[in-house]
Amino acid sequence: MKSRAGRHRKVKVYRAVAWVLLVIVILALAGCIAFLAMQVSGRNRLSNTGDSTGPVLNLAAAAGRIEDLQAMGLEEMTETDEDWQEGDVRYQGVHYRYNEDILTFLFMGIDKETEVKPVKDGLDGGQSDAMFLLVLNPHIKEISVINIPRDTMTDIDGYDENGYFMATVKAQLALQHGYGDGAELSCERTERAVARLFYELPIHGYCAVNMGAVPMLNDAVGGVEIVAPEDVIYTDIKEGDRVLLRGETAYNYLHNRDTTVSWSAAGRLERQKQYLAAYAATAMEAMKSDITLPVTLYNTLSKYMVTDISLDEVSYLAVQASGYHFDESSMYTLEGENVKGEQYEEFHVDEAALYELILKIFYEEVE
Repeated sequence: MKSRAGRHRKVKVYRAVAWVLLVIVILALAGCIAFLAMQVSGRNRLSNTGDSTGPVLNLAAAAGRIEDLQAMGLEEMTETDEDWQEGDVRYQGVHYRYNEDILTFLFMGIDKETEVKPVKDGLDGGQSDAMFLLVLNPHIKEISVINIPRDTMTDIDGYDENGYFMATVKAQLALQHGYGDGAELSCERTERAVARLFYELPIHGYCAVNMGAVPMLNDAVGGVEIVAPEDVIYTDIKEGDRVLLRGETAYNYLHNRDTTVSWSAAGRLERQKQYLAAYAATAMEAMKSDITLPVTLYNTLSKYMVTDISLDEVSYLAVQASGYHFDESSMYTLEGENVKGEQYEEFHVDEAALYELILKIFYEEVE
C-alpha cells in the first residue's frame, strides 16, 4: 500500500509537469500572437510606402531614350481617350495602366566580406556587384525577378570624398553604391539610380548584403543544390557538376570570376540567377516546416546587411510570397550589348526592350 507522503510527492510532480506544459503552451501562443502582430504591422507599413503613380512612360520620357517611337507603336494618350487615367500608356494599340498594388524591392550584393561598417571616405562605399529587382504581383500571385548587370551604363550621381555632389554622369551602375557611406546613404543613392533607369519606377524598399554573409545565408536553409553551367575559377567546380553548395563554396560560386576574360561578369550573373532560383525553392520548402525562417534569416544577416525593410515587413512578405508562383521562367535579365569602353567593360541597355519589359511586369491591360 502506497503511503500518503508518496502520493503527495506524485501530485507535486504532476503539478510541476502541468505547469511546465502550461508555460510552453503560453510561450508558443505568445510567439504565434507576436508573429501575427508582425504580419499586420508589416502589411500596414508596406501600404504606406512607395509611390502609386507609377513610372513615367509617356512620349516625352521615351523620346529621350528610344530612337524610333513610331516603329515601336507608342502613342500619346489624352483625357479624351475612353477610361483614361493619368499615367496610362497606349502601346501597339493596347491600353496599359500601372498596377498600383505591385510591390518592388531592390536587392544588392556588395563586394565586401566584412560586417557593415559605415565609412568616412565618401568614395569607399563598395561596389554593388549583384543587383536585382524583386517584384510581387498580388493580382496574379507571381514573383518576378529582374537581374541588372553590374556594368549597366546609366546616369549615376558623383560625389567627392567629403560627400559634396559633383555631377550626374553616365557610368557603370555598380559604381553608384561606392559614392556614399557604405550604408544607408549608398543604398538610397543606388535605389535612386535604379528607379531613374526604370523610368522613375516606384521602389518600396532596398536590401544590401555584404557578400561575406553568403555562407551563413546559404547554410541556414541546409545548402543549395545546383548544376554548374560553367567552370568556376579558384574552385574544383566544373561545368556540368551537380554540387550541394555549402559554406565558402557558395560564396565562391556567386563571387568568383576570371577578370582576365572579357565579359566574365555575364557568366557570373547567370550563376547568380541560377542560384537565386534554387535558393528560393529551397527556402520555400524549408518554410513549410518553419514559418519563422525569414525572421531567423533576417536576424542572421543583420550585421552584414543594410535595409529599410523592417522585420515585420519581412515577416508579412515571406508569408504572402510563400503562396506565389516563382521559377526560372519568372526571371528576366536586361537585354543589351556588351561593349569594351576606353578603360572598362560596359553594358548598354536595349531601351526598347526595357520599355516593353516594364509594361509586361508592372502594367496591366485596360479592357
